[in-house]
Amino acid sequence: MTVNSKKNLQPAVFLDRDGTINEDIGYMDSAEKLRLYPYAGSAIRQLNKLGFKVIVVTNQSGIARGYFEEARVPETHQRMDQLLALENARIDTYYYCPHHPEGKVAAFRQVCDCRKPAPGMLQVAAREHDIDLSASFMIGDKYSDIGAGHRLGLTTILLETGEGLQQYQEKKDNPSLPQPDHISSNLLSAIEWIARQSIG
Repeated sequence: MTVNSKKNLQPAVFLDRDGTINEDIGYMDSAEKLRLYPYAGSAIRQLNKLGFKVIVVTNQSGIARGYFEEARVPETHQRMDQLLALENARIDTYYYCPHHPEGKVAAFRQVCDCRKPAPGMLQVAAREHDIDLSASFMIGDKYSDIGAGHRLGLTTILLETGEGLQQYQEKKDNPSLPQPDHISSNLLSAIEWIARQSIG
């Protein structure tokens, strides 16, 4: 990569969805079930002001498992955009993985490179949106989020919301797993930590 092309790249914050931005209710089969965490709008608005691209990367194996149709995912993201707009916050784009190697729906039953901890969604986003991965962050409540970010050299933040606290307690001493660079109680505190790093 040349110096000039590097200058044109932007930093991004990659966000997991369920358990990070919104309550994790299991398989989100209806946009009407979406419940944002009360601080989500404020957190994402801060990222917008800091100049980060905000990109959601979410595993949605419920499609492969036959729990809901693929159309439910963009409907949920449209609803998320509407709720965030009420707080002057914006997600730039969404990526989701519909696959699972043991899925019941043949079209989505596969081992893929996009299901986290595989980094495929992040790589596609980086190409399509000119992202500087070395200056970017991955935030989520699962070690699969940390693994995806770690593979591409992002700074990783594990949240205590969703499954985060339980996963940390179970996996923090596992030498075979990449550990988060930082742990935050929720998305807002994670963004405040990022802001301090940016200012520093």
